[in-house]
Amino acid sequence: MTIAEKKQRLVARLADLRDARERLAYVVECGRQQPPLEGELKVDSARVEGCLAQLWLVASFENGKCHFRTDSESAVMKGVAALLCDFYSDQSPVEIVETDPTFLKQSGITQHLTPNRRNGLARIWETIREFAAARLKENGGTTG
Repeated sequence: MTIAEKKQRLVARLADLRDARERLAYVVECGRQQPPLEGELKVDSARVEGCLAQLWLVASFENGKCHFRTDSESAVMKGVAALLCDFYSDQSPVEIVETDPTFLKQSGITQHLTPNRRNGLARIWETIREFAAARLKENGGTTG
């Protein structure tokens, strides 16, 4: 599925949710569906700085696509991170770098997050973007 298709599907799903409580419950459920990271992956180098809660993001690159996994001690932050990891996983570095998550604001997700959680979302996006940008640089601006 392309990133544009993922975006369309996610925006449609979020549009079905009527209020802040439903949207927050959806985010938390996204986190619950993610298996926890193995203990050996919860290292300082995988920790997303700038989040109040412990949050880890593990990135990998295979066959020209980026893949992301996450875990957190906070159900909401794990959900936010899982939503972004799922959205950006299995996409090329170019697609990731060119598609920021500002559509989440238009979909009503970010307005209901506390300022600290919005900061965490920004740091998660920054971590994902930096990983993708580094893969682009390694490959001379191409995905393969």
